[in-house]
Amino acid sequence: MSQQNPIQALLKTCENFAQCIQTHLSHFVGHKDDSGNANQNPRRPLFSLSSKPINPITSDDASTALHSEQEAPPYPISLQKEQPAMPVSKEELGRATWTLLHTLAAQFPDHPTRQQRRDVKELMSILSRIYPCKECADHFKEVLKANPVQAGSQAEFSQWLCHVHNVVNRSLGKVVFPCHRVDARWGKLECKERACDLEGTTTNFTI
Repeated sequence: MSQQNPIQALLKTCENFAQCIQTHLSHFVGHKDDSGNANQNPRRPLFSLSSKPINPITSDDASTALHSEQEAPPYPISLQKEQPAMPVSKEELGRATWTLLHTLAAQFPDHPTRQQRRDVKELMSILSRIYPCKECADHFKEVLKANPVQAGSQAEFSQWLCHVHNVVNRSLGKVVFPCHRVDARWGKLECKERACDLEGTTTNFTI
């Protein structure tokens, strides 16, 4: 019976060990499924062949990421700050008020009722008391005292209002508006079937 060479036995042992390691690694690196195709999502290998270390995601990292997403503002910080409301100036308020009054005069009926004439006078009186500019309200009160409201017809009321407007303009050093052009500047509103007529105005619709 021949004695086995010890060197050959050592080499055989190393070969078997290498085959064992290769068999185990095949289960973790690019293992195949039953059809023989490589698995698209292989399990994570125990040993990384890359020189860069793989840092596992810890529970602390996941918690930090979750909190950062929840705390992130939905809009830019500059848009979250509310801009303070800017009050209108006396000039803007005055232009808006005169536009309202001249439009009202343009819509005033040619033959107003007694109630409509009373309403116009009361409106001017109320403005002189509650207008949101005390200095302006006090001046308008003096203007009304020197120039009582004239509202016997649309033309009369419109011309009276233009005259009063010019009185205020002179006191402010502004240009006087030619009252013969008042209807061209502030004409009647264009509404179907005279829907903009003042309440109490007689309307005749054609059928």
